[in-house]
Amino acid sequence: MVETRKVQVTGGSTYTVSIPKDWATENGVSAGSEVAFYPEGDSLFMTPRTGDDRTEGTLDIGDLAGEELVRAVMTMYVSGFDIIGLESGRITTDQRRTIRQATQSLVGLEVLEETRDKVVIRDLLDSSELSINNAVTRMRLIALSMLEDAVTALIDLDDDLARDVIQRDDDVDRLWMVVSRIFRATLRSPRAAEELGVSREVCFDYQSAARQLERVADHATKIAHLALNFDEPLPDDVIEALDGLHDDAAEVIDVAMDALFLDDSEEATRQANEARESVQGIDSHARSIDELLRDLDPTRAQLLGLVVDSLSRSADYGGNIAETALQKAAPTP
Repeated sequence: MVETRKVQVTGGSTYTVSIPKDWATENGVSAGSEVAFYPEGDSLFMTPRTGDDRTEGTLDIGDLAGEELVRAVMTMYVSGFDIIGLESGRITTDQRRTIRQATQSLVGLEVLEETRDKVVIRDLLDSSELSINNAVTRMRLIALSMLEDAVTALIDLDDDLARDVIQRDDDVDRLWMVVSRIFRATLRSPRAAEELGVSREVCFDYQSAARQLERVADHATKIAHLALNFDEPLPDDVIEALDGLHDDAAEVIDVAMDALFLDDSEEATRQANEARESVQGIDSHARSIDELLRDLDPTRAQLLGLVVDSLSRSADYGGNIAETALQKAAPTP
C-alpha cells in the first residue's frame, strides 16, 4: 500500500520526512537506528543499516539426491544467500558427495561445517571483487572460442579438441551462475548496484546478454558432441561452407557484444543494427548449405544439418544481444 508524506524544513535548511511506523517496526528501525540512502535517477532508496549484511538461508534437503540436490544448492546460491545451511534428519554419504561437487562447480563457495544432520556452505567471494562486466566479458571469450574450436574439431576430426570444448561448458555455466547471482542481488538491494558501479537497468542488460552467451556455449558443446561421430574427412565444399557460416555467426555475436559495451549511444545503435541485419543473411546462408548436404550420405547429412542449425541459432542469439544493446542505447524515459 502506497503511503505519502510531506517534506518539511527544519532548522531553516534541512529537509525532513517521516517514515511509516509499520515499515520501521518490521525492519527493526527505531530511534537512533542508522539508515542508508541510495540515489538512482529521480528516485531515492532507503534501507536499514545492519552490522552484518551477509544473508543466511536454510534448506531441508530431505531425500533430494543427484541432479535435484545440485539444482537445490545452485538455486540457493543464485538467490543470493551468503551462508547456506543444508539440513536433513541424516545426511547420507552420497548427499555429502553431491553437495561437495555442487559447491566446487560454483564460484566462491566452500563447505564451512559438516555435522550428522547439517552441511553449512559459505560464499567466500568478497562482493567488492565481483564485476558483472568482467564476468560477461569472460563468458563472451569462452563461448566464442568454444564455437570456433567445435567447428575446427569437426573439420579436423580432432576428438581431443572436441572433448576439451565439452569440458569448457562448465566454465561458462559457472560464470552464468555468478552473473545471475549478481543480478538478483541488485534487484534485492540498491547497495549491491552501488557497489558494482552499474545501474540496475544496465545490470539487467548484461544478464540478458549472458543468457544468450550461455546458449551459444550450449550449441558449441552440441557441435563438439556431433564431431565425435565423424571419422572420415568432410568434402572440401562442405568444409568451406561451414567455415564461412561459423565466421558469419561469430561476427554477429562479436559486433552485438561490442555494441552492448559501448557508452556512445549513436555508435552502439549503429553496430547493433548492423548485427541484427546480418542475421537475415546468415539464415539464407544456412539454407544454401542444407541444399549442399543433400548429396551426402543421409546419416552424415543429418548430423551436419544439426551443426548448421546450431551455428544458425548461435547467430540468432547474437541478434538477441543486439536487441538488448539497442534497448540499452535508447533514451531513458
